[in-house]
Amino acid sequence: MNDIPDPASSSRLASLARLLDIMAKLRDPQGGCPWDLEQTFKTIAPYTIEEAYEVEDAIARNDMAGLKDELGDLLLQVVFHARMAEEAGLFAFPDVAAAIADKMIRRHPHVFGDVEADKPETVTANWEAIKAAERAGKSDEQQGDVSAVLAGVTAGLPALTRAVKLQNRAARVGFDWPDNKPVLDKIKEELHELEVEISSASQDKIVEEFGDFLFVVANLARHLKLDPEEALRAANRKFERRFTKMEAILKAQNKQLQDCDLATMDAAWDEAKRQERR
Repeated sequence: MNDIPDPASSSRLASLARLLDIMAKLRDPQGGCPWDLEQTFKTIAPYTIEEAYEVEDAIARNDMAGLKDELGDLLLQVVFHARMAEEAGLFAFPDVAAAIADKMIRRHPHVFGDVEADKPETVTANWEAIKAAERAGKSDEQQGDVSAVLAGVTAGLPALTRAVKLQNRAARVGFDWPDNKPVLDKIKEELHELEVEISSASQDKIVEEFGDFLFVVANLARHLKLDPEEALRAANRKFERRFTKMEAILKAQNKQLQDCDLATMDAAWDEAKRQERR
């Protein structure tokens, strides 16, 4: 075995060690940063979620320089949480890295073991089976008060994403519509029920029926094999793009957006759409 250190590997380890040292200094009660020192798992969690979304945004924009920066920001979140855990005597960064390394080996027996899996579909099926076995090995206290089928679907996920994951879990035991048509029929049914409740002006019932409507829309996305979050993000980007173009069109006509009536804005919006299609 070659015992000569790999320079590239040494450089990677040095970069990570430097980041860990910086985080330790920021959290040092003697000379550290007052803001960093007052943070907790709970206060940092929203930043962790935000940084994950900023990674996705950089990827969607194909901004590789931005992606490098955003991945660094996301890595800092992991280091921050691990540092706070180490201070509390719970675990440290090496434990986090070791745990995910062990999990990757455990969930890739076709790479690190003798399981045969030459297709992505087989890998996915094996992965889910291993996850199910892991869940079965957890105590009731760890699982929480949730059905065995639905256990482990993180409550903190975006609601549409979590809806799809819950539906996928139910589908594995046969609780699913056979194709798109009954899902579309259910969407129409839920939309009608929402219209009825809007007429009744009961806010609680409107919220409930609107939630039911979105849940079935997420189910249609699942049947169409698309990500509802990504579809909505794309729609958001399209709206931003067209609204910005509409503003530019009105500005070229020496019109201020806030002074325009809806008909004028609609005409500019339609022109923005035509320009985009061209």
